[in-house]
Amino acid sequence: MNINNSLRALLGALTVVFVGLIVFSLRDTSAKEGGRAPEFSITTDQGQQVTPDSFGGKVLVLNFWATWCSPCVQEIPSLNQFQKRFAKSGVVVVAVSIDKNPQKYRAFLDRIHVSFDTARDPKADISAKYGTFQYPETYIIKNGRVMRKFAEAEDWVSDDMTQYVQSLL
Repeated sequence: MNINNSLRALLGALTVVFVGLIVFSLRDTSAKEGGRAPEFSITTDQGQQVTPDSFGGKVLVLNFWATWCSPCVQEIPSLNQFQKRFAKSGVVVVAVSIDKNPQKYRAFLDRIHVSFDTARDPKADISAKYGTFQYPETYIIKNGRVMRKFAEAEDWVSDDMTQYVQSLL
């Protein structure tokens, strides 16, 4: 009888731990506007080390994309213009691709020249930290904090976007 009670208590404790682990793993850890930007470190194709805090007071526009994503490709011209317009103001665009094939990724960039920094994260580790699973998705980060999140392709040179970014400078 005593062994049965001990086994039941042990089974109950293990069940509580198991349920606790499930609840803990299901919590929402995605990046939120106003919150700290999830930590990451990546070296761009241009050789620059990028982290959310590495820009000081500058504005980091962190774009997650892929060459096979039609809205992502359509967004590139306006991101190019945006980077050119704001480069001297301390705004840096870093586009992180989740392309798995390095040859296709490189061939795409050789064909479509961009004015912003690019990097490849084929395991999508960084975008997963941000809670990004559909593309494109972009985060505007300043002083290590997420200022805005855009969950679809944007017109980066629209008056609204221009005014918003100027308000951060």
